[in-house]
Amino acid sequence: MNSEDRQGEDASTPKDGEELLRQALSEIEPLPDPIEEMERERDQFKAMAQRAQADLVNYRRRVEEERQELRRNANANLIAKFLGVVDDFERAIGMLPEDAASAGWQEGLLLVKRNLENLLESEGVSKIEAEGKHFDPWEHEAVHYLETQDDEDGTVIKVFRDGYRLHDKVLRASQVIVAKAPDVESASSDVDVDHKH
Repeated sequence: MNSEDRQGEDASTPKDGEELLRQALSEIEPLPDPIEEMERERDQFKAMAQRAQADLVNYRRRVEEERQELRRNANANLIAKFLGVVDDFERAIGMLPEDAASAGWQEGLLLVKRNLENLLESEGVSKIEAEGKHFDPWEHEAVHYLETQDDEDGTVIKVFRDGYRLHDKVLRASQVIVAKAPDVESASSDVDVDHKH
């Protein structure tokens, strides 16, 4: 080998070394930036904390709603039991002969009745207005149907027992008599029988 060949070889060697270095550097994956990694983890933890906080707020709201519902149901059960006593008291007042009690005694009973009504009202209890209204199966319990031409079919014509609501929930349905249109067949057969005589 002559010196020219050696110089050419020496000249090509550094070139090949640079090439190898470039190739090696391109194959090496860059190390992740520690700051970027910490920011990504921070964002993940922040999102987890926000979800946990939202879950806690929802849990507290749900528990409060359930507690209020339990309280309402407990009140509803107690008030529903109390309504039987109110019914009996109203029946007793309605059956009092006018000459049997002194005016003061009767006024005292009526005062107790008003106090009972005020107590129920203060707890959110209201009487269901039924008479003259159209029959509603959610609020009325039909105990009898009466054929009549005087009232519209399906109209409540008499209340047997008052119904009550606690706020928007029916505690007890009103027991009612409902008007029923006369049966057309029976009405026409009555007319035919009259003509045969």
